[in-house]
Amino acid sequence: MTPAQDPAQPDAAKPATDALVLRYLDFVRFEKRLAARTLALYAEDLHKLQAFATEAGQPLTQVQSAHVRRWIAGMHSQGRSPRGIALILSGWRGFYHWLAQERLIAHNPVEGVRAPKAAKPLPKALPVDAAMQLADFHKPAGAAGDEAGWQELRDALLVELLYGAGLRVGELVGLDAVASPEALGWLDLGDAQAHVLGKGSKRRSVPLGSQAIAAARAWLAARATLPVAARTPALLIGRNGTRLTAQSIWQKLRLRSQQAGLATPVHPHMLRHSYASHMLQSSGDLRAVQELLGHANISTTQIYTRLDFQHLAKVYDAAHPRAHRRDGDKPED
Repeated sequence: MTPAQDPAQPDAAKPATDALVLRYLDFVRFEKRLAARTLALYAEDLHKLQAFATEAGQPLTQVQSAHVRRWIAGMHSQGRSPRGIALILSGWRGFYHWLAQERLIAHNPVEGVRAPKAAKPLPKALPVDAAMQLADFHKPAGAAGDEAGWQELRDALLVELLYGAGLRVGELVGLDAVASPEALGWLDLGDAQAHVLGKGSKRRSVPLGSQAIAAARAWLAARATLPVAARTPALLIGRNGTRLTAQSIWQKLRLRSQQAGLATPVHPHMLRHSYASHMLQSSGDLRAVQELLGHANISTTQIYTRLDFQHLAKVYDAAHPRAHRRDGDKPED
């Protein structure tokens, strides 16, 4: 068995490691006591730096910010992810910070250099038909006092408030059955509004649709018959009378989406995304959707315009005759 390769030392296929790199790797190994895996990653990133500098004909101590930016652009064009580039830059930045401390360079050429921005992933939203399939799903309900019966009424309301009102799961958890000075949130069925405490301890009011109001009335009537309901002011409770947690809501929604026949397991924020996307598709009013969601910055809401464009693109692909022309087809004269 061959001994493990020292991460601070290059293998035979690599050029000799620069003496400054070796000194720095010894520094982080003994002074920072880095784990072997972390040390190996540092060494790999610095070998990349040395290779770039050698190709450019620059000693490591004479590398400039323009060189670093050019190398970043090259890595990005070759498919390196923004996150991967950011990690490499972090390693290089630490190396040049050490060189500056050792008074071997006048300034850090990596300072102020940033990795390319990573594309923001689109929020996952259900198609309208799938969201309606989940919202319309109802298991056979028993009597109001029957456990299966009252749980069904509670879970139906849970879906209505997540999809029909776009509440965050934390806002949903905080709802009480009646308004009070201590309540974080409550439903005002007479005024058709949900009053919630959102991010940053900001209160907002969200309109409730007729389906949500009907579901809330049915659940409150069933809840009033439960002896355990007297133990807590919470609107949504479990069999022991305790307030439902965010985790339990995740689990119940995942199970309900499976029972409703949806191919994709649904989580609470997916219903909030669906609420926002479907509202934007129907209204096109970005400012109104921002207010309904409680976003402090409209740039947060604008991500849903990308979902809306995806929807329009799918409609185009499905309906427009020009969308199906094969690359090899000749245009008409």
